[in-house]
Amino acid sequence: MPTLTKTYRHVNYLWDDAHAAKLSPAELLVYRSNLLGADQRITNTGGGNTSAKITENDPIDGKPVEVLWVKGSGGDLGSMKLDGFATLYLERLERLKGLYRGLAHEDDMVDYLSHCTFNLNPRAASIDTPLHAFVPACHVDHVHPDAVIAIAASKDADRLTRDVFGEEMGFLLWQRPGFDLGLKLGEMANEHPDFVGVVLGGHGLFTWARTAKDCYLTTLRIINKAAEWLEACRKRPAFGGERVRTLAGSARREVAARLMPEIRGRISRNEHKVGHFTDAPEVLEFVNSGALENLAPLGTSCPDHFLRTKIRPLIVPKDADGAPLDELIDSYRADYAA
Repeated sequence: MPTLTKTYRHVNYLWDDAHAAKLSPAELLVYRSNLLGADQRITNTGGGNTSAKITENDPIDGKPVEVLWVKGSGGDLGSMKLDGFATLYLERLERLKGLYRGLAHEDDMVDYLSHCTFNLNPRAASIDTPLHAFVPACHVDHVHPDAVIAIAASKDADRLTRDVFGEEMGFLLWQRPGFDLGLKLGEMANEHPDFVGVVLGGHGLFTWARTAKDCYLTTLRIINKAAEWLEACRKRPAFGGERVRTLAGSARREVAARLMPEIRGRISRNEHKVGHFTDAPEVLEFVNSGALENLAPLGTSCPDHFLRTKIRPLIVPKDADGAPLDELIDSYRADYAA
């Protein structure tokens, strides 16, 4: 049972009991999803998924059946509505285990998901559906918090997971999401009833609970615990210290105002692009550090992040104009295509 506290240093507690009491089980799932998606420290835009196992009346005979409501393909947790969820007969999903023939046939299992659809719901089920279906808890959250990914993407991720979370969290090595990973996650949850979740290596976080609010609280608590541990272990200066001195605020804005239209024009040949500029302290600490040239080419730690950011960033010096900028972008484009 999660600690019922409203104080978290690294995430925002947003749950409103009075509002939640008025909601149906499905609406409560939407509410929880929107709260989680509202905080970028919890998950990235378009990333993550949530689910609830809800008793519904079968449209054919009116008898009660267990239905998995799970975020469907596409959409964003922070803004999704009821129509963003796929609905599937839980019993049919369980029966798919008898059809599974191993990793070489993962794509076949995705095709079978549509045969489990409840009430003719047109929302396509995502590849993460089995991960939610086979966890025995009623409510499941899957998110990509930076604090947990920092642990999940580390060399000793399995050991660090035990160090940080003790005996309440499991760990699974990274593999492509799908039916096999769903089986492994469900097996781990069943074999360890005291677990409240699992860290997926190089990927993110799964948490679960008996009620919607407990699931929300567990997700916040685990993320906050990871962030507190990272803060306690933080080394200063970060990234090997400053290599390039940060320009004054007005000078930074002048450089951005000059370069952003130049970059935008060069990358908007096939489709229009809109740029966003930030010079937050955390960004400056990284881009002006001695580790930038080595770390930036390594790319993102979590595969869900490069859906939004591309695999790795393009580094543009503040004085790169004209031909040098052409060369940088052409090289980046060729590398990405390769």
